Amino acid sequence: MSQPTADGGAGGHASRRVCVVGEDLVAGVGDPKALGWVGRVTNRTGLSEGDAVFALGVPGESTGGLLQRWREETGRRWVPGADNRLVLGLGTADVGEDISLARSRLNLANVLDEAQTRRVPVMVVGPPPGPDPAVQGRTRELAEAFGDVCARRGVTYVDCFGPLTTHEQWFGDLAASDGHHPAQVGYGLLAWLVLHGGWYEWLGVPRP
Repeated sequence: MSQPTADGGAGGHASRRVCVVGEDLVAGVGDPKALGWVGRVTNRTGLSEGDAVFALGVPGESTGGLLQRWREETGRRWVPGADNRLVLGLGTADVGEDISLARSRLNLANVLDEAQTRRVPVMVVGPPPGPDPAVQGRTRELAEAFGDVCARRGVTYVDCFGPLTTHEQWFGDLAASDGHHPAQVGYGLLAWLVLHGGWYEWLGVPRP
């Protein structure tokens, strides 16, 4: 079997190195299978020899923390000559930290603009609805703002709030776990949204 290299795997393409940087759901917190949505998406993707997906989650991370962290995290894993890519998994920590909507938009915009300057393809996965009805309005605003920032830059955005806002299985799974994180059913739903939200097209791999 031929050995993969950074600039040409066994199949001849530049090896894909996808860094998924984000919060609790990227880390798969609460998942009894320890896969989260990132592991489930990776399992359903026809990756080639030499490709790699890195789940780099920090529980409770805001967009401000993400802005400060993403360069170092990706710099340790991307290599010259590879097809280096960035996925941002955004949560609702900005709501809890009372970060203004304008600041949340700016933090995301700064990451996207720098990545695009460096010619790094980016995909953004937005926050899903949480268990607290009192903050759902603010979460909706955040999700819509993130979507708008991405649309202005031509960045693929996966809306997780809209499809799950009245989804009984999603909220049932939250209630059945720790009340704040999904378990197997919820992470499966998030993975489905990502896979059907432009993942294969963005990554440049055929659908299985």
